[in-house]
Amino acid sequence: MIPPIARQFVAGESVPAALDHARAANEDGVAVILNLLGEHYDDPADARADADAYLELLDEVADSGLDACVSVKPSQIGMDVSADLFEEHYREIVARADELDAFVWCDMEDADTTDATLDAFESIAADYPWSVGQCIQSNLRRTADDLDRLVDVPGKIRLVKGAYDEPSSIAYTDKARVDEAYRDDLTSLFERRDRGIAVGSHDPEMISLADRLAREHGADYEVQMLMGVREDAQRDLAAQGVDVYQYAPYGDKWLSYFYRRVRERKENLTFALRAVLGR
Repeated sequence: MIPPIARQFVAGESVPAALDHARAANEDGVAVILNLLGEHYDDPADARADADAYLELLDEVADSGLDACVSVKPSQIGMDVSADLFEEHYREIVARADELDAFVWCDMEDADTTDATLDAFESIAADYPWSVGQCIQSNLRRTADDLDRLVDVPGKIRLVKGAYDEPSSIAYTDKARVDEAYRDDLTSLFERRDRGIAVGSHDPEMISLADRLAREHGADYEVQMLMGVREDAQRDLAAQGVDVYQYAPYGDKWLSYFYRRVRERKENLTFALRAVLGR
């Protein structure tokens, strides 16, 4: 099962393969967010190596002329060593992107890292406005307050429902309640922002809500979906004039990537299998 799943969800093991995937997606009108697979490094050398890989990737993307950007994971570039090392690498990557007129997203990981991740985003966005974006998870009970804090930060915000299995004391665990929180958070963003809104969802209801809110408030937004999930819908939305970005991981750590996703939350395995089956 793993190899065919990997082929659907991972854009190859090398940078050239990832760029070829991005080129094909661009031909369908879909932009790409490239993520080098790797996370939870406790050795500073590993974090440094992946930070360097992202610097090189930004150069490659700039030279290619592709409609693509990158997304980093906090624990990949130093968070599990220290918050300071993470921010140092994060800032260096965004600085390079700013020089190249490129863009960097930062994923959000488990709730223990939320404060340090948001602190870094707020600081770096102030120095490199609109060169950086941050993922926010609606399943966390704290998210409405976080959005209040970030609404005027000059960086994009990617709103997702959240894939980590957090305890009920800090997160909504009922699907209907998570959906309600996502709708509320999305509405709040559109009411208070006219740019920099990224709808990270495969849910047709949420995508339709974003379209309605954008028309109502005159705000720009983009839709982000995973590689291998509802790709027909990605192309259809792009054909309708919606800015669509496909999140495409690449690299040789695909096995650990899937293993971690399944361990984090049993629903992730069901999600992956349904995507493979086209349901």
